[in-house]
Amino acid sequence: MDYKLSIVGTPIGNLDDITIRALNTLKEADIILCEDSRVSAKLLKHFEINKPKLISYHNFNEKQISPKIIEYIKENKKVALISDAGMPCISDPGFEIVKLAKSEGIFIDVIGGPTALIHATIKANFSNTFTFLGFLKDKSGMRRNELSSLSYGTYVAYVSPHKLISTIEDFLYVFNDSAKLFLIKEMTKLYEQSIEGSPQEILNILKEQNIKGEFTLVFNIAKTKHIKVNKYEKNKGK
Repeated sequence: MDYKLSIVGTPIGNLDDITIRALNTLKEADIILCEDSRVSAKLLKHFEINKPKLISYHNFNEKQISPKIIEYIKENKKVALISDAGMPCISDPGFEIVKLAKSEGIFIDVIGGPTALIHATIKANFSNTFTFLGFLKDKSGMRRNELSSLSYGTYVAYVSPHKLISTIEDFLYVFNDSAKLFLIKEMTKLYEQSIEGSPQEILNILKEQNIKGEFTLVFNIAKTKHIKVNKYEKNKGK
């Protein structure tokens, strides 16, 4: 018997971006693992998919429930993993179940779909080579240290709304004007918004806005030397 775990990409905004293969996989699934069942239920309802059982699978429980999911797969259940938006395992849950499934000889079937970091990188148009950082460090001091360790080039990171202002302030502290930023939210949706400029220019715009939603940040560090973080800042957090 060939066992399989399906990793399914879902739209990052516009539901028309879902693929036919993704729809067929979700329709055929016995179990769908999802971050938030309320979010996933809306997606499934939109496409009139009613059969699968939804199981919450997120950062806080994935290690605990992954062994049980493997049992389901070995019972010949068709299991699919989705995230709230985009591709699972890319700064979203999924790494643990894929690791365990591989160790059990289970085939990992990736059904591709939209990914915020790729959309943002194309729109930024800084470079066709880049490094993905996931989410930057939580605390300002650690974040400044992380930024100061980067060499010149193009990077992509995800930023939560409640850390957005402090994150851009850290860019201003570390790089002054030697970094160019492209910030985007609501990708593929009706009210998609992006802004581009230096850290100070971005801050000036953000401080006049009501900040909501998840943001993707593409930034390019120039070859000119930027400010290094001192020892005090390395240990400072907020």
